[in-house]
Formats: sequence, C-alpha cells, structure tokens
Amino acid sequence: MVTPSLKLQDLIEEIRGAKTQAQEREVIQKECAHIRASFRHGDPLYRHRQLAKLLYVHMLGYPAHFGQMECLKLIGSPRFTDKRVGYLGAMLLLDERQDAHLLITNSIKNDLNQGIQAVQGLALCTLSAMGSAEMCRDLATEVEKLLLQPSPYVRKKAVLTAVHMIRKVPELSNIFLPPCVHLLHERHHGILLGTITLITELCERSPAALKHFRKAVSSLQVVPQLVQILQTLLMTGYSPEHSISGVSDPFLQVQILRLLRILGRNHESSEIMNDLLAQVATNTDTSRNAGNAVLFETVHTIMDIRSAAGLRVLAVNILGRFLLNSDKNIRYVALTSLLRLVQSDHSAVQRHRPTVVECLREPDVSLSRRALELSLALVNSSNVRAMTHELQGFLESCPADLRADCASGILLAAERFAPTRRWHIDTILRVLTTAGTHVRDDAVANLTQLIGGAQELHAYSVRRLYSALAEDISQQPLVQVAAWCIGEFGDLLLEGSCEEMEPLQVEEEEVLALLERVLQSHMSLPATRGYALTALMKLSTRLRGDSNRIRQVVSIYGSCLDLELQQRAVEYNTIFRKYDHMRAAVLEKMPLAERGDPRVDEEAKESEEVQPSEATPVPTEPQASQLLDLLDLLDGPCGAAQHPLAPDPSPGSALGHLLDLPWAPPPPAPIPNLKVFEREGLQLNLSFVRPPETPAVLLITVTATNTSRGDVTHFICQAAVPKSFQLQLQAPSGDTVPAQGGLPMTQLLQIHNPNKATLRLKLRLTYNHFGQSVQEIFEVNNLPTETWQ
Repeated sequence: MVTPSLKLQDLIEEIRGAKTQAQEREVIQKECAHIRASFRHGDPLYRHRQLAKLLYVHMLGYPAHFGQMECLKLIGSPRFTDKRVGYLGAMLLLDERQDAHLLITNSIKNDLNQGIQAVQGLALCTLSAMGSAEMCRDLATEVEKLLLQPSPYVRKKAVLTAVHMIRKVPELSNIFLPPCVHLLHERHHGILLGTITLITELCERSPAALKHFRKAVSSLQVVPQLVQILQTLLMTGYSPEHSISGVSDPFLQVQILRLLRILGRNHESSEIMNDLLAQVATNTDTSRNAGNAVLFETVHTIMDIRSAAGLRVLAVNILGRFLLNSDKNIRYVALTSLLRLVQSDHSAVQRHRPTVVECLREPDVSLSRRALELSLALVNSSNVRAMTHELQGFLESCPADLRADCASGILLAAERFAPTRRWHIDTILRVLTTAGTHVRDDAVANLTQLIGGAQELHAYSVRRLYSALAEDISQQPLVQVAAWCIGEFGDLLLEGSCEEMEPLQVEEEEVLALLERVLQSHMSLPATRGYALTALMKLSTRLRGDSNRIRQVVSIYGSCLDLELQQRAVEYNTIFRKYDHMRAAVLEKMPLAERGDPRVDEEAKESEEVQPSEATPVPTEPQASQLLDLLDLLDGPCGAAQHPLAPDPSPGSALGHLLDLPWAPPPPAPIPNLKVFEREGLQLNLSFVRPPETPAVLLITVTATNTSRGDVTHFICQAAVPKSFQLQLQAPSGDTVPAQGGLPMTQLLQIHNPNKATLRLKLRLTYNHFGQSVQEIFEVNNLPTETWQ
C-alpha cells in the first residue's frame, strides 16, 4: 500500500510555508520519496499527478532525473491529460546529452500523424524545444506535411518547429523550400511572422536557399511580396491588436526588413526596395521605442543593400538623430552603427562630428568608449587640429581605462595627418604630459626620431622638454624623451633665446641637478635612469664647465644593483679614465636612424599609389586621402630608380640548343615563409609562390593565427605597394581568428612586378581583441630576395 502523498497545491503551499531552507529540503525529500514509491508501484491513474509535483520540484532546483522514464510512459498513453504532462516533463527533464530523448521519437511521429490538433501541438512544441539532430532528420517529412495543414494552429507550430530543424540540421533546407513561398500569402499573423523567420534562417544557413529565393524575384514572388506586406503595414496596418505605441506591428516590420537586407545584399533586387525603405524611414514615428527599433533595422538594411546615395545619407541622418535621443541605449546603437559606416560613407558621417564629440562627455563609460572610437575614425587632414584639441581635452578627464586608447589614437592621428612638424611635436608632448604612462611602447622612439629629423626645431624641442621635465618627472615616457633630447642638444638649451618661444635662461647647474633628481627619484624606471645617465655623460662634452660633477655621479652607479645601469656606468667610467681623449668623438650626436615609416613630402606622396582591396566598397574621397596618407611608403618615386635585370644566360639552355635536345629548367627553390607580426597571441605569417609560367607575378598568402584565449574579431588586413607595382587583394576567408589555435584566417595578395624592382610592402591591421580596438601599421622591408629577383 502506497502511503498517501500531498496534492500539488498542498505541496506548493507547504514548501512556500517553510521558514528555513532545511525545512524546505525536508519537505521535498519526503515528497520525493513518496513519488519514487508511486513510480515503483506503477500507479497509472495518478502517474501524471506525481510527475507534475516532480516537475515543480525540478523548477526549484532539486534533482528530478528519476522521472525521465515516467515522461516516456505518459507520452505513450492514449489519454490527453497524461500526454500533456508527459510532453511538459520531456521538455524540462530531457535534452540532447541524454540518450533517453531518442526513445520518444516514435511517439512524436505517431502523435503528429494522429490528426488531433491539441496532440499535434504538444508534439511540435516538444520537438522544437529539445529535438536533437537525429530526431530532426527522422521527423522532417512529418513536419513538412503539417506546414500545409488547414488548421492555422498546427501550421504556426509547424513553422516554428521547422525553424528549429534548420538551425539544428541546415542540410534539411531543401525540404522546406517549396512551402515557404505559399505561406507568405497567409493572413494569419503568427504563420506569417514564423514564415519570414523560417526564410531568414534558410537564407543565412544555406547558399542554395538564398539563391532559390533570389531567383523568385523574376517571377514576382518573394521580394515583391515582402515589399507589398510592408507597404500594407505602413498604410493600413495589419490589425489593431498587433500595434505597439502607434507603430503597426513593429515585430513583423523588423523581421521583413532583416529578410530584405539578406536578399538584397549585393543583388539587383535592391532596386525594388529603395522606394519602400525611403517611405519607412520618413513615415515611422520616432517618439516611441518601437518606432526607433523599426528605424534602426531600416538603416541597417539601407547600408547593406545597393541603395541610392541619397538614401544612404538619409540613413546616416537618422543615426544622427538617434545621438540626440535621451535614451542611452539608442545613443549607443547609433554610435556603433556610425562606426560601421564611417569607412563607406565618411563624408555623410562627418556632418555629425559635433554631436559625436559631445558624446565624449557622457558619464556612461560604454558610451564614451564608442564615441572615442568614432571620433578617432573621423579624424582626417582637414579637421585634425580641431579633433585633436577635443580629444586632448577628453584625455585630461577621461576614465583610466580609456586613457590608453585615447592616447594611442591621438598619437596615430598626429602621425598620419600632422600639418607641420612643430604641431606634431607639440601634440605628442601634450599627450605625454597628460597621460604619459598610458601611451604605446613605441611613442618614445617615434618622438625622438621626429625631433632628431627636424633640425630647425632642435632648440625649440629641448626647451619645451626641459620645461615639462622641470614641472613633472612622474610621466616616464616624457622623462625618457626629455633626457634623450637634453643629452643630444644640451648645448642649444644653454644658448640664447629661441625665436619660437619665450626666452628661457638655464644654468648648467640647473640642468645637472634636474638629471640627478631623475636618477634619484623612486618613480624612475631602470630604463629612465639609463636615459638620464647617458644624458649626463653626453653633457660632459656639451657643457663648458668642469665635468667632475658628472664623473662623480657616474661613478656612484658603478655599483648599482641594476645590471644594465651598472654596465653603463662602468663603461662610462672607463671612458673618463682611459679614453678621455676620445670622449668627444665617442659622445657625438647620434646620427638620424632610418625609420620603417618615413614621412615624405607632398611630391613623394603623389608619386605613391595604393591599390584598394576589391572585396571592399569604393571609399569616398576623404577616406581615400586618409588611406593614401596612412599607407604612403617611400621617399620619392619608386619606379624611377628601378631597372629591369638582364636575364642571365642559362648553360643548360645553351647545351640543349647545342645538342638539339629538349631541356626544361629546374624547378625554382621554395621561397621561405616570413613572420611579420606578433602581438598578444596574434601572429601574421607570409608565404610566397611565384608561378613559373608568369614569373612577374608573386602570390602572397597572409595567414593569421591566434594562440590567445580570446577570439580576434573584425579582422581587416590592408596592403600597399609602390607605384611601379600592381596589387590585387582577394577577399579573406573570414573576419574572425578563433582563439587557442583555431582555424587560421587566410587572404591572398597578388603582386605584379614587371620591372623586377625591390619589393616593399606596407600592411595595416585593424581588429578587436579582448574588447579593445587595435590598429597596427608597419612596413615589411625584409622580404626574401627570391620574391622579386
């Protein structure tokens, strides 16, 4: 005899009445014991009630796996009350990881063929909730038959089940293609919405399905039907009960716009959509969030299809209005969308630059980060002064986690678009003074290179740096640059006034005391002390006074614990003691080192030519000028100094002609691969192939691998070559480099070198890694000689 147990309602009341967690566990354990005993005795009358109580216990987080087989028994029962609880239990207790779920496949198949709408609905709901790939393959034919059933209730659930099947098994798309066009003519809202979702999934997961629906354009079926449905929604509305805040059925409008975006991407069907999209963009109410959602999808559709230029400007203006919205979420999606469009519609986005700059002052960090990324993308040669001024103001007050991105962005913009060298130096100095500890590692080398190459600004630079160093010695990059500059041009610091700034009277003792202060400061890094020690040593030949003070300071660090600093001090002491007659020659000014990315004059810039990727849309004029400034390579024309090499006579060929024998040249030796970039696990390798039949053509395969723990997303690789070359970039294999050594991303570069000139290649990488946007620009000068000879 089974002990009487609680009813479901009584069990709920008793669990809710428990005052402690221990009391709750006691009630549940006691009731689970009754449920187990009932299952063992096989009571068919109250089995569904026991399972209902077990499902409630499962929803509270307690184990209920012992009820899985009871679900199968209830599903196989002829009673509807048993089936209802059994299917509910299957959806909650079973999933793909358990083999028991395959046991209900036959029961679901029988229920789908019964003809009872309620039972068919239960079976379809269960299949769409927990159906595995094996179940979907076995039951796809039954679901396809139900798509054409007369009952709207069953058809709606069958459409949603088909969506789940396509997501699980994309190979089943051919089964569901024929009914889709017919279902687009349905008036039932649920069926229509589900059908559009089904077609969207088919197009996204099956290229054959996308081609099928695009072909239907010629017979006026799919795209015109979608356009007609959307026009009806705009003019008359679908039904009052589906309107939200005065917007007619926004959910259906959004789904139609997403499907139109997929069908019209790079296809002539875009022409049919232009008038409709303009109508949606101008007639949708923006005072409610539902209208904003429709407009947001409209903007994305306009930008993804072949839309007219005026329509694209209208879409950018809509995003500009979003920036003025009081809702932070709307402003965020507007900034994100504009950031995607800035490359293709740069001039249209530039009109909203003041609004974007205002968003930098947002207290929300996510908004200010997006505004910073967009502001940096909007910088060009015409607005670099104004934008840099705004960004420097933001740098002074921005959160600490944004300072590195802001400082690096300003330095990159100044390097690309600086109108004068003095402005460039002033900009970098202000960034180093404001956020010196957050700048990139190469900022010190770039600034020293820039100052060293501007001979007319040596006196100005050394005075500016000395003044900045006297005010603050905590910013290590600034201290390093200042120490280097004082060591190189200390004699100019002590001379008369500089024409470009106010007179500054500096004594030798003050300069030496400042460098000693840097050496003794606890904030100075070992590298900074090395800069200061070297500066003192160089000042021993540039100052007119006695160098004994410098010798004493240098000798002190001969016993320093830091090995690098100790070695420098010992070597400098040796120069003082043994080679003092050579000290002036040894400590002369450093010659200007060659940079991998020299700044060239305007004539040289005009002589360079950048070949854009064929896979990317044609940029507007401001973007083209940005790309030329970004990827200019060399000093002077490239092709003028290059001469074609005369082919060497082949002994083998001569012998073949002499003996009148057929002769084939030996196959060329393989060209070694080259690693050109590595940062935080992301590595870029180049492999080379020169086809024997076309020796003037070089095929370069760019392979990106990622060994870090985070995926590299939105990866874009752009390349440039001198004017005497011809470059063609093929579309990459993807824009994501998977983490932890996943499938690498590849891209093919084809370079035509008819003159066999020395090959020089410039690469620009942009990507997102660990939530941060990264941009790297570098030149590859060490290409193997086999690639061009």
